[in-house]
Amino acid sequence: MNPSGNAIPFEPHEPQGDLLAAVEAFRECMSKRRSVRTFSREPVDLALIESIVATAGTAPSGANKQPWRFVLVGDPDTKRRIREAAEIEERAFYEERASNDWLEDLLQLQTGPEKAFLEDAPWLIVVFKLMKDDCEKSQSDRVYYVNESVGIAVGLLLAAAQHAGLATLTHTPSPMGFLSELLGRPEYERPYVLIPIGWPADDCTVPDISRKPLDEILHMHIPKNERPT
Repeated sequence: MNPSGNAIPFEPHEPQGDLLAAVEAFRECMSKRRSVRTFSREPVDLALIESIVATAGTAPSGANKQPWRFVLVGDPDTKRRIREAAEIEERAFYEERASNDWLEDLLQLQTGPEKAFLEDAPWLIVVFKLMKDDCEKSQSDRVYYVNESVGIAVGLLLAAAQHAGLATLTHTPSPMGFLSELLGRPEYERPYVLIPIGWPADDCTVPDISRKPLDEILHMHIPKNERPT
């Protein structure tokens, strides 16, 4: 937060060595990120999780309001209750709420209403979006671009976890109001996503899917003489 509006010199990160090689190495790391549903019960050091969440907290946000809260759950009883509540919503989704098209699209991901990963993963990170600014130093309690801001923070969290060699999953049982109740969060904190995080199980497998190639996601409006050959 910077309520005074004072400015400081910008200190950009300076990668060592070839810049393109550094970016390509990071891209290669991220290209291996997958949504994992079978976790090892091997513990993960709390300090590592704290550093990953701190990285998420560096995300840009509307008016620097930082409208996110990360609730870390490692207690087995709380994880069990979260799983039980999530599976109630998931069974309703698969049996009643989801359209046929949606269910067809999910077939390739091999998902279902059973969510054992919510107990197997050593940690659950429940991300909440703040619908008001509760920082005492803020001039107002208004927040801006909340979904966009929290989405960027979650992206950084997933990237930091991948960089550390940890497995993650973005889980969004709908509705997610039970998370607020189970975790005792105030009304202005709304559940955004539930992220199991830990080491992948030794026998972990993931669906054989691919990502869109660069020429399908990047359209360029640049002078022809500046295009790479």
